[in-house]
Amino acid sequence: MKKIVLGLAVLLVVAAGVLFFLKGKDTYAGQTASVSLSDGLNVGSTISYTLFDQFGKAHTLDDSIHTLILVFAKDTGHTVKAYLGAQGADYLEKYHVAFVADISPMPVVIRNTFALPDLKTQPYSVNLILDGAIAEKFKKGAKIDGITLVSLNHKQVEKVEYVGDSEALKRAIEQ
Repeated sequence: MKKIVLGLAVLLVVAAGVLFFLKGKDTYAGQTASVSLSDGLNVGSTISYTLFDQFGKAHTLDDSIHTLILVFAKDTGHTVKAYLGAQGADYLEKYHVAFVADISPMPVVIRNTFALPDLKTQPYSVNLILDGAIAEKFKKGAKIDGITLVSLNHKQVEKVEYVGDSEALKRAIEQ
């Protein structure tokens, strides 16, 4: 019995090592994301960014985006993901919205093994915050445990509001 348990423990350690080796490399290494906020997420602040989505494609904020959905926590991210997943593939474009999710606290092996494959099944782009320093710039003035909606006019913050569920999210986007 001891040999079986010891064999299983060794097998588990080897499997974990292989998983870490295969999935522990940052697939976004070498890609440079950037963000600039003149005064955090406060009214009057100007925002510009280049972030990468779940497919590795760069997205630069432009004047066509009127609303940013920002999430900094797992639960709020799941709420937005569930809501957007139930909408059409062109929903974000139709309403001139960009979805930005902070996954910087997530270990690379977890991100590569679970989060990114799950996000790649979605029909919309998620602009990912992968760097803690970039996340801190977005968090300045934000309520990090809610879904943050930022109304923009030519990349300038006009309004910041927080919602807690998909119905409020829908009302805020489609108004």
